[in-house]
Amino acid sequence: MAPASPTPPVLASASPLEWTAVALLSANLGGTLWCLGGYRPEARLISGLLLTVALTVLVTDRVLRRDAHAWHPAGFWLMPFLVYAAVNVLVVTPVPWLGWMDWWGWAQAAGTFWIALNTMGVPVLRKTLMATVAGLAVAAVGLALYQRLVDPEWLPLGRTQSYQFIGRSGGPFGIPNSLGAFLALLLPAGVRWLKPRRKTSWLMRAAAGAFVALLLTGLLLTVSRGSWLALLVALAVWPLLNPRRPLHRRLARAGGMLVAGAAVVVLAYATLPGVKVRVDALLTDGGERTRPFMWRGAWNLFLDAPIAGTGAGSFNVLFERHRGEGFRDDPQWAHNEYLNTLSDYGLVGFALLFLLPASLAWRAWSRAGRPPVLSGEERAWAIGLAAFALTLGIDFHLKLPALAMTAALVAAAGCGRWTANGVPAAMSPLGRGASVGFATAWIVMVAAVVTPVQRGEAERYGARRTLDAYAERRISPVDEAAMVRSASDRFARAVTIHPGNAQAWSDLSYAASLLARVQPSSSRALGIEAERAARRAIAVCPVAPEFWWRLGVALDMQGRWTEAGATFAEALVLAPHHPHGWYYQAYHYSLKTATRPLARTSLAICLRLDPGYGPAESLRESLKAER
Repeated sequence: MAPASPTPPVLASASPLEWTAVALLSANLGGTLWCLGGYRPEARLISGLLLTVALTVLVTDRVLRRDAHAWHPAGFWLMPFLVYAAVNVLVVTPVPWLGWMDWWGWAQAAGTFWIALNTMGVPVLRKTLMATVAGLAVAAVGLALYQRLVDPEWLPLGRTQSYQFIGRSGGPFGIPNSLGAFLALLLPAGVRWLKPRRKTSWLMRAAAGAFVALLLTGLLLTVSRGSWLALLVALAVWPLLNPRRPLHRRLARAGGMLVAGAAVVVLAYATLPGVKVRVDALLTDGGERTRPFMWRGAWNLFLDAPIAGTGAGSFNVLFERHRGEGFRDDPQWAHNEYLNTLSDYGLVGFALLFLLPASLAWRAWSRAGRPPVLSGEERAWAIGLAAFALTLGIDFHLKLPALAMTAALVAAAGCGRWTANGVPAAMSPLGRGASVGFATAWIVMVAAVVTPVQRGEAERYGARRTLDAYAERRISPVDEAAMVRSASDRFARAVTIHPGNAQAWSDLSYAASLLARVQPSSSRALGIEAERAARRAIAVCPVAPEFWWRLGVALDMQGRWTEAGATFAEALVLAPHHPHGWYYQAYHYSLKTATRPLARTSLAICLRLDPGYGPAESLRESLKAER
């Protein structure tokens, strides 16, 4: 291979279509960040469509322009993983609807990386993307300050902050740890901008100082211990990456970074009550209390299927087989991206996602000589990515599109010099044809697979949130019936849009059982509807205990008590330590006088697993009254 160029290749001025692609990418990143980091399915749908348009525009530009240059080689690094992940969804995963949503999260990050990587060779486009990221960071901290100083419960889109995060700022994400990881990713670049340079005015340096101070303030407001520690470690490593300086000076600077960071933490501990509470809790608990349960579950799932994993998006469902006794949360992810990837995709997926890109980056980087030398800007981006990578060991940041896309953009900013072979070659006829094929395949995938999955999930998610919200209120039977029918109609639309969404079928069954509470005369007919929906859910995914609960309830509604008992037993095999399973078993036994002692035993197990489980307490009191 030819040696890397000592400076980033400077390409021709931006074309109108390139400007359009960058504008769409910037708008997409900003909109996704505002929509709680893009977590909700409707946000993922809109974000995916915008990304598809941006990618199509950029491909069109390269295909039509006579002076177009070839695609940056680093853009292909994630393609093997995307292909493998798609095959995993088709062949391995027991939860295909969740698998496609997980796959689309990776595709969004890869598409963002591709577009940014192939436009940053134009200086004005690079500056535009960097300005976008900086502006979003400032806006995120501004929202964090608003939450801290004005309305602690405020969130975008009319949502209300979860009680567990009151006193900590999450900005547009709603999750303080996510905002912490976002700021830790970008802070090293701000520190780099502080360094005096010959053509930098005092005004620009003052602006850089204000930017760093603002981001540090936002990071403190998150009270995110993991982000603080990750950034502190990464900043301490920063001086060590400059081989041009003597080793003793690098070690001195690294030590200085550690001392300065520790001083900031001590000052925050002494002056900010929220910080004191969090640090004291960490010391009192001797570390994490809940995450180790999830980490052990993910590791055990990996051991169940070490090569190909248990399947894309399967952690939440299959975790039940390894749920530790005493753990009461409902984790959607493992709170560790590395373990989650091993669990879902196995060693093959882990290698393709993390090890292959890392090895290719090292190979390209080392072409500059041994030891490889990073420029100051490249070191800043590398340190930001290192801090972000450390936070992935304690949270699920890559599952939030805004965070994954921002990390992809930062990675693209740091890739240009040491991965490009000088000035890019001209686009060949074969390259133009392959580009058209790639864009066509992407559009077909989005239209035929991703869009129905996201649309169906958006209908289901909204209806289920409505049901859960009203379950916590006291409303009249008439209003409850109207609300349940409305939700049921939305569940029906969800399964029409995407029949493979097993959770939507389960929720449709749940709605029928709720309606029977206010229409007891229709219980049998509604039980038949609930059974039909529950069996459709099980046909798609027979390993989810919730779907067996739904089927058991539906059978009890029809008086098919013996059959219902078998389904509840199956659910307990799939989730032996979940309190809900023992509650449903207890309720089933309570329906007959002869088996009420078994109901009391099941309730005792349920309340041992979760002493605060309200429905179980109510049922126990009811059984006591009947003695």
